[in-house]
Amino acid sequence: MMNDEDIVALYWKRDEEAIKQTKLKYEAYLMKIAKNMLKDYQESQEAVNDTYLAAWNSMPENRPKILSLYLGKLIRHISIDVIRKRTSKKRNGSEYDLSYEELDECLSDRSNPDDALSAEELSKEITAFLQTLSVQERVIFISRYYRFDSIKQIADRYHSSESAVKTMLHRTRNKLKEVLIKKGYTV
Repeated sequence: MMNDEDIVALYWKRDEEAIKQTKLKYEAYLMKIAKNMLKDYQESQEAVNDTYLAAWNSMPENRPKILSLYLGKLIRHISIDVIRKRTSKKRNGSEYDLSYEELDECLSDRSNPDDALSAEELSKEITAFLQTLSVQERVIFISRYYRFDSIKQIADRYHSSESAVKTMLHRTRNKLKEVLIKKGYTV
């Protein structure tokens, strides 16, 4: 299996082998994120394929240092677009919808530009906040709000009860809310 630098170099050379190597190395990872968000295999597969195309189209301008994070960002954006289209058609929600609702109490009102920090500043604040957490808290938070794993999946993976995971996430969200309020967010 090729390393990330070699795969990115293939994208820059416009070599179609880049997509084959990306699929070989990252398809399971991308499908997991998409299925957690979309809850539909066919839509997830389409989102993964769209991710390969997005990587192909964006790579000449971008040279990601960590390919998995770059692809993860692409699949999440693509899946969010699918959810938005689906939501407008009044279909069922997903883990994305549930986790977004949970985090919504920590985020500022983005409808008022004077009160909201930029997405980049918010990202930096959340990253700094995550560094203050214990490894377990951080991993569980990321599993829920980055990978969109269900509470049950997280509890099973970390040999914990669902109520313990819910409690930890609730406390972590409250800590995040306090940090954001101190940083000037309107929550």
